[in-house]
Amino acid sequence: MTRRFLFLTGSTRLDGNTELLARRAADQLPADVERRWIDLARHPLPEFEDLRHDSDHTRPTEGNARLLLDATLAATDIVIASPLYWYTLSTPVKRYLDHWSGWLRTPGLDFKATLAGRTLWGVTALAHEEREVADPLIGALNNSAAYMGMRFGGVLLGNGSKPGDVLRDTEALTRAKTFFAREAPFARFPYEQAEAVTAP
Repeated sequence: MTRRFLFLTGSTRLDGNTELLARRAADQLPADVERRWIDLARHPLPEFEDLRHDSDHTRPTEGNARLLLDATLAATDIVIASPLYWYTLSTPVKRYLDHWSGWLRTPGLDFKATLAGRTLWGVTALAHEEREVADPLIGALNNSAAYMGMRFGGVLLGNGSKPGDVLRDTEALTRAKTFFAREAPFARFPYEQAEAVTAP
């Protein structure tokens, strides 16, 4: 299958550090790899309504919901480019992932089966020098991928607060050169990883 990358940017600031880092990584992809960029803050989804105990969701036929659903289904690789907001995903990204819950329960969509085996990646910029503060964001993406039966390529971390700061993070820029080049393993929940380590 031809690889098609969907880059979903979740910053509330144009040309923020996270997007700059994601674009540096995207520049390293082979020329024949399709790349599509959608800014979630400028293509906002409605607030998610959980209908799972009341009725089925219906497939969106217009607007940003249809745009994002169709783009998600078409992608082989989904890249969540979210700055670290209060130590986790930004609101536009969280709302997008909430809509996965509805798409999972849309008759005839086969959302989970379609995404199974595809790859989820993350890119984030954070102001802290201590990278551990991004663990909640990384965990949210890893666990989402594990639930969906997807591969998880990890999260490309960069340091930056003021616009353009990340371009001075030489380590992050070096990692960006090969970030998408490696084979991503299937995602596993932390308890699955622990069971694998302790298994006789």
